[in-house]
Order: sequence, then structure tokens, then C-alpha cells
Amino acid sequence: MKKLIIFASLGLSAFAFSQEVKNSPDKGKQKTALIVPTEQKELEAKKKAAEEKAKLPKPYDPKADAEADINKLVAQANKEGKNVMIQAGGNWCIWCLRFNNYVQTTPELKEIVDKNYVYYHLNFSPDNKNEKVFAKYGNPGEKFGYPVFIILDKDGKMIKVQQSDVLEEGKGYSKEKVKEFFTTWAPKKG
Repeated sequence: MKKLIIFASLGLSAFAFSQEVKNSPDKGKQKTALIVPTEQKELEAKKKAAEEKAKLPKPYDPKADAEADINKLVAQANKEGKNVMIQAGGNWCIWCLRFNNYVQTTPELKEIVDKNYVYYHLNFSPDNKNEKVFAKYGNPGEKFGYPVFIILDKDGKMIKVQQSDVLEEGKGYSKEKVKEFFTTWAPKKG
């Protein structure tokens, strides 16, 4: 008899609960309508980013011998009285590609870079993580994400590591902040 009463109570509870849901203001409909547009927006944003990424130049070379390349650039920088600007990241990174494109297509920034730096795109990807080179500079990508900038003086001494998020503005980069960064770390002309 006790089992029958417990079973009946459970049945009535379930029935009462189902009635409450049906009589609620949303008439028993689950609130998934808000989730669908959010998922749709995320899909659209990913699609738009993929389209943008496809159009941008891909400056990172996973097959490059980064250590040898940087050594050559240090020698070049020494001869030319410039610093070495290492932009670490990969062709998979939309912000890395955006930064590269922004600098290359903004005449004022490109002029500052060309005058003061030899520039290198240090690849970090599953194909080539360049672990030895990154370790030499304290693995800044692990700390700051990508892109991350490593500046060497004309003798190859690391003088600055710069995270990129402080240079961002909206879905791109701030011209004034990037200009200030490049100007601040340019070699001092005597």
C-alpha cells in the first residue's frame, strides 16, 4: 500500500509539474530561440573571418630555418644601423595576418618600419613550432598569445617583447599606437 501511495504521489507531482510548464507565460516552449541566433551569429562571424583570412597575404613560412634567417638579419641590421623586428605568429592567426597587412598597406607605418627595421615573420604552427628560437626569447607567445613582437638591437640583443592586444582598436589596430610602438623601439640615430 505504501508503494502505491508513493507511486501515486510521484505521478501526481509529474502531472502537476507538466501543468505548470504548460500554463507558464511561454506556453511550455523551451527557450532555445535565443540560442539559435547566437549560434548563427558565431557561424557567420567565423565564415567572415575565414573569408578575410583567405584574402590576406601569408607571410609565415613553416619550412624556413628561423635561427639561420634571424642570424642573417642581425648581420644585415648591424650593417644598416637598424633593429630587427620579429613578428611571431602564423598564417592560421587572423590577428597576425591583419597586423602584417595593416603595416604593409599603411604608408606612414611602412616608411617607419623600412627606415628602422629589418622585419621577420617567425612561424609558430603545428608544422613548425620553432621551439628552440622561441625558448631563446623566453617563449613570449605562451605568455601573450599571437602575434607577439620581439625586437632585437643591431647586435642581436633582445630589447623588447611587445604583446599585440595593446595595439588593437576595434577589429584592427590603432595607427597611433602602432606608430608609437615602432618609433619608440627604433634605433637611436646619433
